[in-house]
Amino acid sequence: MDDAKELLNETNQSLAKLGRDYPKVMKTFSSFMGAVEDPGALGTKTKELIAISLSVATRCKWCIAFHVKNALDAGASKEEIMESCFVAALMAGGPALMYTQLVVKAIEEFEGGKK
Repeated sequence: MDDAKELLNETNQSLAKLGRDYPKVMKTFSSFMGAVEDPGALGTKTKELIAISLSVATRCKWCIAFHVKNALDAGASKEEIMESCFVAALMAGGPALMYTQLVVKAIEEFEGGKK
């Protein structure tokens, strides 16, 4: 199984290549993403927790790595992140619950092996 740092690196490389190959589309997407991620009625941490929940529900391992890192950087605790995973499992069922293991591994990896 891929590790979270490797997946995050793949994501960043892929987005950079897409940006070079399709600058107009990616600039537009990047602008939209920035506007959505900016704090508003919801803060950055809350938005990242929602993104983790959706990443688990849609079973996107790259998204999980990306948003777990961002959530930790925004000050989310392991408990908050795991609770967002359980919301995903509530709404998306057992397969989403199985993707929670990727979140646990990403937390441990990005926190430097802390459990």
